[in-house]
Amino acid sequence: MNNRPTNLLKIIVVGIIAIGLIILALSGYLTSITRVILDPLIYTQTWIATRYQAIQSYILEPADVATLRQRNSELETEIARLQVEIIELQQQVNETQVLSTLVDYARSKPENKYIAAAVIGRDPNPFFHYIIINRGSDDGLRSGMPVVTQQGLVGQIDSVTAGAARVQLINDPASSINVVLQQTSTDAVLNGSITGELQLDMIPQDVTVQPGELVVTSGLGGNYPSNLVIGQVSTIRRQDYDLFQTGSVQSAVNFLRLEIVLVIVNFLPVDIAPLIPTAEAP
Repeated sequence: MNNRPTNLLKIIVVGIIAIGLIILALSGYLTSITRVILDPLIYTQTWIATRYQAIQSYILEPADVATLRQRNSELETEIARLQVEIIELQQQVNETQVLSTLVDYARSKPENKYIAAAVIGRDPNPFFHYIIINRGSDDGLRSGMPVVTQQGLVGQIDSVTAGAARVQLINDPASSINVVLQQTSTDAVLNGSITGELQLDMIPQDVTVQPGELVVTSGLGGNYPSNLVIGQVSTIRRQDYDLFQTGSVQSAVNFLRLEIVLVIVNFLPVDIAPLIPTAEAP
């Protein structure tokens, strides 16, 4: 019975002390004591947590790096595939646009029959100007057939195989075409050159030719049909002591960017050489 008052007294004392400590803590009087007690505990807990995270990262990082590298490789492969697909789609769009334009050109000249061909090669010799197309004798192509684009005259088929043909461009040094200057109705001769420039010769001295005048095929000589656009006069050179004027022509066709061409298959050149008399040797 005597222990009960003692225990009750202890509880009361402990309660008073606890309440006092709470009041002191709330008043800020125990901050320094709390810091001395808790700081070592906080430091120890932080040290343990840091080391644990380091060990965890060391164990798991190789797997994460391998996964990231694999994913990165997959993404790079997908990007490369999409880039190729974009390029292919752009090429298809460009080819479709070119074919559409060529179809419109063919419809505007119903007197001719055409076969479309893709440019698959060029003559590597810098002194000659030829292209290779992917149509040949199996498609009805023959030597001498004219080749055009929607812009104008490209050249003439020089030789053929079963599945391909070689086209001599009009700027080849061996090319010579009878042409007419439309505004003045003046006949002249258009020659290619080693440099790829188009040169006008045999222009009469009494004709006034202005830069910008349209040049088309005349049909004379039998090598080309008439009225195929070639380009425009860019310069004229006239000397009083020369028999003829000369000049240069800017082609309507960009020979470096030929992709698809049209071959006029219902025209073959006519060899009129045997009909032209030549002077006999003495």
